[in-house]
Amino acid sequence: MDWQECNMKKMVKSISADEELLKSLLKTSENKIISAELLVLNDTTANSKISLAYDSLRELLEALALKNGFKIYNHECYTAFLKEILKEIPAPIREKIEETKITKSKYETFSVSSKKSDLE
Repeated sequence: MDWQECNMKKMVKSISADEELLKSLLKTSENKIISAELLVLNDTTANSKISLAYDSLRELLEALALKNGFKIYNHECYTAFLKEILKEIPAPIREKIEETKITKSKYETFSVSSKKSDLE
């Protein structure tokens, strides 16, 4: 899905930057990544570590969109936002975001239990 389609389907909207919300998103992102790092990696915590890291990344993307005046309601539209609006974001970062999204979907959508060895 491209940025135009995201707009047509009302999956994005223009908003005013909210500094307090921006600070909150950044703090929440930081807390989630710290939590993921604190968890000892084992077969029980592997899924949780993936979820926390993914959620941290999503919070950062939401903050980035907010800072640029957008509210985005769809994961595909975050990709379009990075590719088409923030063209200066390096391709490896965009690819890592997409890879993280796919990894999380793989483990949650198909109910595949991740194991420590999957993350190493």
